[in-house]
Amino acid sequence: MEIAGRALPEGSWWDWEVLGWDAGRLRLAAGHDLTYHHGLEVHFLSPALVSCPFAFQDPVFRPPTAEERARLTRSLGEDPPVIVAFEADGGGSEPVSCLIAAEGVEIRPGLVRRAVPGRPDWPGVHLVTD
Repeated sequence: MEIAGRALPEGSWWDWEVLGWDAGRLRLAAGHDLTYHHGLEVHFLSPALVSCPFAFQDPVFRPPTAEERARLTRSLGEDPPVIVAFEADGGGSEPVSCLIAAEGVEIRPGLVRRAVPGRPDWPGVHLVTD
């Protein structure tokens, strides 16, 4: 699987979600089940346009179409350095077409554990105050 001409590491990258998004960076997490951890992050640097659901599954990445490229050029005034297009299961009855334009992309493999709901994130016994 490739994103913007860069190969993703081997793995089960079925579940995807937006971890964070601001003017400087769009952070996506991927894994086979995002409940307790994820094994891959894709960071889009200086995102200019983002059109995708907050969470999606089983993306099929592809080169952008001529129409998508032309739409970005009209909207942004120039071709962005990174354009990522894909179809994914966004939870509806039909796949959703997605488009991301940015200044750059970073692919960061590595296990990232998530906090478990209901478990305190400090050592020791949780004291009941009610």
